[in-house]
Amino acid sequence: MSIQLDTFLSHELHELHEKGLYRSLRILEGQQLPQARFDGRMVVNLSSNNYLGLNTHPALVRAAIEATERFGVGSGAVRSIAGTMKLHIELEKRIAQFKNVEACVVFQSGFTANAGTVSAILGKGDLIISDELNHASIIDGCRLSRADIRVFPHKDTEALEKILAETQALPGKKLVITDGVFSMDGDIAPLPKIVELAARYGAIMMVDDAHASGVLGKSGRGTIDHFGLHGKVDIQVGTLSKAIGAMGGYVCGSRNLIEYLYHRARPFLFSTSHPPAVAATCLAAFDILENEPQWIDRLWKNARLFKDGLDKLVF
Repeated sequence: MSIQLDTFLSHELHELHEKGLYRSLRILEGQQLPQARFDGRMVVNLSSNNYLGLNTHPALVRAAIEATERFGVGSGAVRSIAGTMKLHIELEKRIAQFKNVEACVVFQSGFTANAGTVSAILGKGDLIISDELNHASIIDGCRLSRADIRVFPHKDTEALEKILAETQALPGKKLVITDGVFSMDGDIAPLPKIVELAARYGAIMMVDDAHASGVLGKSGRGTIDHFGLHGKVDIQVGTLSKAIGAMGGYVCGSRNLIEYLYHRARPFLFSTSHPPAVAATCLAAFDILENEPQWIDRLWKNARLFKDGLDKLVF
């Protein structure tokens, strides 16, 4: 190894130790369950994104096995060359129907869905207006776009409107972007007001609904459905890695938006597509969301129970 690189890395790791920021990876032994074994001991697992517990649902496991036996373990190529399988198209059509939009494109992760979409649509001379607690993938997408960035205080719609008013006369596209449910605090964006402001000032409206998908709205359709805002949000981003129980991300919107991302979203263009097992698993998960409401009901029951318990303990 280069002496220069090794010196740099050793210094940075030492700094992390000194600041109490160094972390060791916890090793999960077995399935991702509410009670799971990490590093040799059983714990109550409050850190998983597997909100509905679908990652071990028999229907999803069966779908993965059957798809692997039929189509193999990998797709073999990027989507734009030879890696678009019938399963991928079926999944995208299913998500579009679920989200009540014209079209959908699936990415390799929610992170690449956000970063790839923002950086594809915005560029120099454009403006992005972003909530200060938006996910890191949104922040990276904003930076990659090379557009100007204005950040408004968390959920502060008055500050958002002030920025929109101040920048209304500027040339270029304007994008307002927010999480639907924020990943760290779990609070919900004041989406009706944000959407109204974006429309009033002629801005593109984008919502990252990763943490709301499978949780809020009818059958887990997310914050757009929860607030009855269908047709008023230009770009919806979601994930297949959390409540859906598998992996991946997706972008929903107009057919023109999706066709454009086919040509300009770099993570889509330059990443091998999902294995058949993943696509089949996600299809099975959407069947569960629409036909077995008890999973979402149980999630909310458990959340209320946990919150009530914390209240009683004076947290």
